[in-house]
Amino acid sequence: MTEHTKTDGLPGIEPGAIPQVVERARPRNERMASDKIECNACPILCQIAPGRVGACDRYANADGALVRVDPALFLRRSAHEGDAAPAAFLPRQAAAPTTTEAAAGEYFVTGIGSSTTYPDYKPAPFIVASKVDGVDMITVVTEGIFSYCSFKVKIDTDRFLGPEQANIRCKGEVVGHVTTAEYGSQMLSLGGVHHLTGGSKKEGRVTCEMMEALGNKAAVELAIDGGSQVVVRSGHAPIVNGVVEQRMRVGCGSATVGIFAKQFHGLADEVVVVDDHITGVLTQHQAGRCLDMRASGVKIRGRRSTPGRYFQVANPGTGWGGTDIVDPLAIVEGWDPATAWPGLRLLMVSTTGEHAEWYVLDDALQPQRAPLPAAVARIVERIGENCEPSLCSVLFVGGAGGSLRAGVTENPVLLTRAIKEAIVNVTCGGAPAYVWPGGGITIMVDVARMPDKSFGTVPTPALVAPIEFTLRAADYRALGGHMEFVRTIDDALQHGPWHHDGAPTARRIETIAAANPWPIGRAPLLG
Repeated sequence: MTEHTKTDGLPGIEPGAIPQVVERARPRNERMASDKIECNACPILCQIAPGRVGACDRYANADGALVRVDPALFLRRSAHEGDAAPAAFLPRQAAAPTTTEAAAGEYFVTGIGSSTTYPDYKPAPFIVASKVDGVDMITVVTEGIFSYCSFKVKIDTDRFLGPEQANIRCKGEVVGHVTTAEYGSQMLSLGGVHHLTGGSKKEGRVTCEMMEALGNKAAVELAIDGGSQVVVRSGHAPIVNGVVEQRMRVGCGSATVGIFAKQFHGLADEVVVVDDHITGVLTQHQAGRCLDMRASGVKIRGRRSTPGRYFQVANPGTGWGGTDIVDPLAIVEGWDPATAWPGLRLLMVSTTGEHAEWYVLDDALQPQRAPLPAAVARIVERIGENCEPSLCSVLFVGGAGGSLRAGVTENPVLLTRAIKEAIVNVTCGGAPAYVWPGGGITIMVDVARMPDKSFGTVPTPALVAPIEFTLRAADYRALGGHMEFVRTIDDALQHGPWHHDGAPTARRIETIAAANPWPIGRAPLLG
């Protein structure tokens, strides 16, 4: 390997503020220049020249010492006088928070900036003791290298994004696929080990870059085969074919009919709610029948399911109700002359209320467009009011493998069992994680609840993500944990990870997100 030349020197880092020392220079091989050091934080084994960084931009050679470029991130319950503002660096000369504050459980160490346990036999960078309500606790922290990971993206929109199983591309490379449509949402699966390692080098590189951007709440532009161009960003509305989406549906066509049937009763003789999946027809629907509404005689295209519910009225698309239609009358085949009558009032409306047309049947039973009555318009507005804002939700899913488990205990299966028995609380950057049932440690976390810039990459390629395991000290000892590496939160704040030679360390302190519970708490851990 040769040094990484993408970054010239260490930009933005003052000489007096070099981050924590990870370890001194490793033994050089015969072909390595004498002033280089080898980084073993991942399998790439970069040989880094002085003043340069490795291929991941996370480790650097500072005067012969391998340093972690990013500071270690600590969370606190609330701001304390004298501390840095949230997301700011603490000066190297600044005093560490007092013992009293730390002992009171005010601080929590995250995996962000903590370094990894690679190679696997290393104990976790931080194994920290604290006390909560008189109970001795341990938090084991690392930055995990995840090859087996993906992002599940929930896109709240009524627009058709693409057929199920369709390939999703980023910069021309396949990086995922479309999964099922849920209630008012489209679901995407992005990343995964097969795209990271099973394709071309370019596919793996693009997939890794895309995943890092998604995890760090940046915008990612995707193209779906046979579907739409979509810009996805956690916590923001999706952009579909250049248009910012506004609403997700209030429900399917049938549900919309049922919800608003009583409000339409007496104002309209027939209401058809156009929907790609289940189009609703009020007078045929059970809701209309219970209200004793007179049958209208309308004939709807598509496959009739139960009364007042129709499937496949049109093709999927970005028009009315997630269909490809522009003229809603395209789904009306005609009217039963024995049932319909001149003057019949018809409302055609979409599941979001964004589209609505009012018609009145003439003497030939042909619908003629007319102005939408004010009372009906208010109900259409209410449909829109009941539609939640269109949003992209990005969830990280990762399998915690060897390096994570070995960093906690010499017998990893005990950790797995303890997590499944709710003895261990799992967090990612302090954000609560859902642990999937079944074998292994498969976690899922909403990246919106994680601190900014929580994710990194290594060019194997793989994603780097923080993970923390918190449990009672007695339980950690029973798991066969690395008790000889346990330190106090005070010491962790002052000196950084265990693989540290005594030099001052850079750290960052943020207030925990309001949406997240405190990671070391009685409720999730002690029952």
